[in-house]
Amino acid sequence: MKYNRWDDIMVDTDLFLQLQDLATVFSGIPDIKFEYAYGSFIDLKANKITGGKLWDVPEPTIRRSGYKTDIFLRTIGSLHYSSLSAFRSFWKNVEEANLDKFATQLITLLEDLRLEERIKQDRPGSAKDFAIRKSYLKHYFTTQLATNITRSYATDELFCMIYLLLQADGPDPAFPQANRRQLEQLEELKPHLYATFEAKSTVDIVRIATTIVWKLSDKYKDSLNIYFTFPLSEWKDYERNTLFDELTRTDDVANDDREEVDPEKNEYMDETFSTWHRENQNADRKQTFLQFDLDVGTKTNLQGGGARETEDADQAMGAVQGSAGKSEQNDYSSLDALEKQTAQQHKNQNGAPYGEENRNAVAMIKNAAAPTFADVTRYQTFVRDIESHKRKLANTIEKVLEHKKIMPRKDLIYGRLSKNLLPIVTEEYPRLFYKKDQDAKEIDAVFTLLVDCSASMHQKMDETKKGIVLFHEVLDHLKIPHTIVGFWEDATAVKEYYQPNHFHVVHAFTDSFYQNTGAKIMQLEPEEDNRDGFSIRVMTEKLLTRQEKHKFLLVFSDGEPAAANYDQNGIVDTHVAVSEARKKGIDVIGMFLSDGAIDEREDETMKNIYGRERLMIPDVSELPERFSPILKKLLLRSI
Repeated sequence: MKYNRWDDIMVDTDLFLQLQDLATVFSGIPDIKFEYAYGSFIDLKANKITGGKLWDVPEPTIRRSGYKTDIFLRTIGSLHYSSLSAFRSFWKNVEEANLDKFATQLITLLEDLRLEERIKQDRPGSAKDFAIRKSYLKHYFTTQLATNITRSYATDELFCMIYLLLQADGPDPAFPQANRRQLEQLEELKPHLYATFEAKSTVDIVRIATTIVWKLSDKYKDSLNIYFTFPLSEWKDYERNTLFDELTRTDDVANDDREEVDPEKNEYMDETFSTWHRENQNADRKQTFLQFDLDVGTKTNLQGGGARETEDADQAMGAVQGSAGKSEQNDYSSLDALEKQTAQQHKNQNGAPYGEENRNAVAMIKNAAAPTFADVTRYQTFVRDIESHKRKLANTIEKVLEHKKIMPRKDLIYGRLSKNLLPIVTEEYPRLFYKKDQDAKEIDAVFTLLVDCSASMHQKMDETKKGIVLFHEVLDHLKIPHTIVGFWEDATAVKEYYQPNHFHVVHAFTDSFYQNTGAKIMQLEPEEDNRDGFSIRVMTEKLLTRQEKHKFLLVFSDGEPAAANYDQNGIVDTHVAVSEARKKGIDVIGMFLSDGAIDEREDETMKNIYGRERLMIPDVSELPERFSPILKKLLLRSI
């Protein structure tokens, strides 16, 4: 269960995964992460790209286009076309202007407008999303302008007018409510602002922004509001001219160790392997090489056949840079995509088989102890409470099975002759036979019930156990194999690379149908955190080893996942785990246990994780009554 937090973001899993894919594809960095943050920026050191909270709005079209354009601006734009040296020059020049917030937002705004035009030229398909972005921001800054005028925030008022001026549909837009001082200042700045439309590089933008900042330095105090954040994080630590150059940098080794190698004892093939082709010939005739960023190593006197003057040691297996064009022959784009997908799957299987967010999670299996007398007594009380639900549900399923057992099969091409001979006249190929010897139908199904044992279940566990008892009693009566497992993460034992996750097995597939072990259910208790995505993947593995045709995984939970380093990405990871299980033929159903009226946010969270296959229970005391119909539906589906 996710406890109350100051920073509470509703995660749309489908959108988040789409944005993650866009960040990976457009940046060209396979393991880069997308995150929601206060502003939009790219951080190569933390290996992440963020989307600004400005786009956390109810309208899905605006939200989707806003976040997408943030990614376009940072990956296609800032990564390749923004000059770090120009930014260094800007901050050095305006350091003493005492308008840090205003300067940050101004340079970001002007550079993003320049990059937007460049991106729309390179990728015309992005124009629609940028149009939605522009429309929303115009409305947003119009509202902010009115607020700043009312509050007499002069610098913020001026910044809003600068944005609206640059994004206006016509020349010289009117601001009738604006302060006269800001209107006069805007008139003075117009020639510099309009020069933005002619800017070709970050250097041009820096020159314009520097002039504007110094014109305001003696007249205005710094901004109070923050609308845009600087697009490059940790930029002062970078040494190259662009982030892309920094990403593909090749430095000499940090140490100066050397090793003398005897060339006669080393195999060396003096043969050139050319990779030139007329369809990818570089226009400048410069060839590209495989590169590998090596920071520490030992230099040797071993010579290569094609020494490169710019490198001090032979390097291999790294980021490949080169020019590319559309082939005139066969299209291998789908093959390339398949290779990338296979490589990513291989990485996940070997490095993080339970998902990247669960790389350090460890499964700890705990088998239930023999039930005590108190457990048995309490269990029998729960059995009496759910007896009517059990009897009704079991009788329904048994009647359906009996009906299917005795029901004759009709309209066959051989068997016993039917009394109804009318099809001889009405049909060209009549089926006149039937059989009574149909084999009895059996329920070919297996169930796993996962029970959230996080601390927030403290007030709900007793009532939850009634639903679990109903589940066990019905399936045990019908002789259907099932397992019941409580799960939680031990928050007190979590370390940097160790996250113990406990699975308390109170009923196993191997337990006998003829020996009542249900009292073990009473041993389930609220514990610590819940890492749902990891737990679902572990249980999916167990279910896939079963031979039954129909496999069901039911998850009892009272909220979204919450565990160590599992905050924002927990919902997405659980959604992915559910999708993976369903693709493998397992039906996954989420059951939300509330302690009052279910609000829209709780329903949206469960929808993002489980889709339509979810059961929302407003009062946990209603669990047996509400659980019975869905269990009936699943059982009938498997007959």
